[in-house]
Amino acid sequence: MSEKTNLTYEKKTVYEKAGAEVVAEAYEYAKGYVKFIDAAKTEREAVCEGVRLAEAAGYRPYQFGDEMKAGDKFYYNNRGKNIFLFRIGTENINKGIRITAAHIDSPRLDLKPVPLYEDNGMCFLKTHYYGGIRKYQWLAMPLALHGVVVKQDGTVVNITIGENETDPVMYITDLLPHLASGQMGKNIREAFPAEKLNILVGSKPVDGEEKDSIKLGVLNYLNENYGIAEDDFLSAELCIVPAAKARDVGFDRSMICAYGHDDRVCAYPSITALIDSADTTHTSMCLLVDKEETGSDGVTGMQSSLITDLITEIAKALGGNEATVRANSKCLSSDVTATFDPNFADVYEHRNASLISCGVSMCKYTGSGGKGGTSDASAEMVGWVRRCLNEAGVVWQICELGKTDVGGGGTVAKYMANHNIDTVDIGVGVLSMHAPYELISKVDLYEAYRAFKAFYQF
Repeated sequence: MSEKTNLTYEKKTVYEKAGAEVVAEAYEYAKGYVKFIDAAKTEREAVCEGVRLAEAAGYRPYQFGDEMKAGDKFYYNNRGKNIFLFRIGTENINKGIRITAAHIDSPRLDLKPVPLYEDNGMCFLKTHYYGGIRKYQWLAMPLALHGVVVKQDGTVVNITIGENETDPVMYITDLLPHLASGQMGKNIREAFPAEKLNILVGSKPVDGEEKDSIKLGVLNYLNENYGIAEDDFLSAELCIVPAAKARDVGFDRSMICAYGHDDRVCAYPSITALIDSADTTHTSMCLLVDKEETGSDGVTGMQSSLITDLITEIAKALGGNEATVRANSKCLSSDVTATFDPNFADVYEHRNASLISCGVSMCKYTGSGGKGGTSDASAEMVGWVRRCLNEAGVVWQICELGKTDVGGGGTVAKYMANHNIDTVDIGVGVLSMHAPYELISKVDLYEAYRAFKAFYQF
């Protein structure tokens, strides 16, 4: 008797479908991810970690015009803020490239060019928020300062303050509830204006100084420890991020709470899957890009011509046609999606929502409303990826971001698709997305790794 065909579709958890061995592997894999995300709280730091992982795996820096042959492994560090890894396969390059594309920037607060001021016994830093934050979530919590200062002579100074136990942290004050009746009557946008997201950094005056004595004390600290003066803020990229480390969540330690899961929770499995992939047939590439949270513009964003420049160089070096290479390439836009939250069930359409611990999530389309701002992957592309994942035993699910008319969001998928590259979104579901601390499932993280590895090798 032939085996009975299963006519229905039902999401099941990784715990149900994959078994204890895979779950144990997932928990072990998560340890490496926690180290990565703690070390990579900005896109610059994520690139540094990417270079470290790449070089340990035998990848070497690429310069335009370098010769290539099967087996070569390169990385291209674009201005310290995004990185491309690629490995040359044995098959004809005109058959295309297997590409994963994740972003390594996350919502945060950036310092303004002239940030430092003193007011009524306190010294503050002015900020300009980056990406889609809910401003009230950043108040009354320990914060850290990360970034670089480029001095007038070109010297680059790296700054990290607030991560070590002995470091001071920074803080944004909030209004006490006893005086907040007026605030509580406003909508969130009006109650928490951006210009009040000011970072408290000092309150001790310098002896003998009558004007801006607290500000001078802060400048003395920065000069003594980093050799910078106030005008060096003019040529700086300094970010405010949560100060705490990633932590296991739940008595069963099944989840991870951390800053920046969106989208480093997809960047890490993308790069480690390429490094760990044993396939030598396909030419494969991993993109870790910047500026996704603000529209993917700029020289380090996904709308830069760098991706097509690199594909052109690879095609030329291997005797291929760049248009043919793009047409035959496939890309997984490895970005997060929203996990169904029963506490806010009214904004999700449960049948098509990503469920926690049910594996990596594929989104055929993103966008908003009537699919505005999405590339909407073809049925053929989804079918190809479906076959790839199923044959590798990957636990995966199909999903949308939320109810059709509630809101929406986008990824870099449409920018890849605009280059005539078949692209579909696939990534890890996240709870509390864009909050200072987001939450993911360890088994969903691991299934993303298994999915990307299967994609590189299929």
